[in-house]
Amino acid sequence: MEFHLLGPLEVLHEGERLALGGVRQRAVLGFLLLHANTPVTTRRLIDALWDDNEPATARKILQNAVSGLRRTLAADGGQARSAPRSLPARERGYVLHVPPHRLDLARYARLVERGRARLVAGAWEPAARLLQEALALWRGHALADLIEAGVAWPELTALEEDRWEVLGDKITAELMLGRLAEVTAELSVVTAAEPARERLCAQLMLALYQSGRQADALERYRRTRSAVVEELGALPGRELRDLERAILVQSPVIGSPGAAARLFAPRPPGQAVAGVAGVAGVAGRLPAGPARGFVPGRR
Repeated sequence: MEFHLLGPLEVLHEGERLALGGVRQRAVLGFLLLHANTPVTTRRLIDALWDDNEPATARKILQNAVSGLRRTLAADGGQARSAPRSLPARERGYVLHVPPHRLDLARYARLVERGRARLVAGAWEPAARLLQEALALWRGHALADLIEAGVAWPELTALEEDRWEVLGDKITAELMLGRLAEVTAELSVVTAAEPARERLCAQLMLALYQSGRQADALERYRRTRSAVVEELGALPGRELRDLERAILVQSPVIGSPGAAARLFAPRPPGQAVAGVAGVAGVAGRLPAGPARGFVPGRR
């Protein structure tokens, strides 16, 4: 079986998509996959499913959903080596065992870990390739179908934020490889949709400036400044303002080949993304991204 949650939830058995039941049953599966190979208490599952609106029959509904999932996950009779063991009950909850190579989130975490390690080492080509492979696993928002049904788990927010950080890490590697046209094309689209993403805006500004498009870089700053003021009611961070000033005075620091590594200096991976505790059970914790800060002229 293959389990996909970096997009709408789906389970494939021998290439065929399995019917996963109603929203409640799919939500149980989605939450257990987010914490695969890690025991999840009944209390935590109930809170995830109903938050503060727990019905009197919550435990019974949960038990029925788990029973339905057990039947679904036994689609091959439990004979395939790739199939997870049935959802065993723990003293106060459940655990879903999934081989890491059968879960897209686990593969993503591993690729990100390897890519960020290459980034820290200054191996730009493999870093860009591995991080692009990780990003290619996404098919939309994580558990997009459950989000549409009203699910709003902090784990999903953490994953989405990490996805943006991974994109920024990949862009850093590509800037160091001199792929200015590719970076400009990609980030022009991304920042049009997400104008308040300061790190990505800064990377686009740098790519434009190094392409000889100073005026366009400054115009991009103005757009992001307006978006940040409108959305957050505050000015952009000092780092982005410093980059604008460096562009205005045509600082040689930001025109040098190694500017991206200095401005977006990575730190060694290894820390967990807050809220994604269950990833430890399938592929090690999702590593935190490089530091967001960037200061023109110094590390």
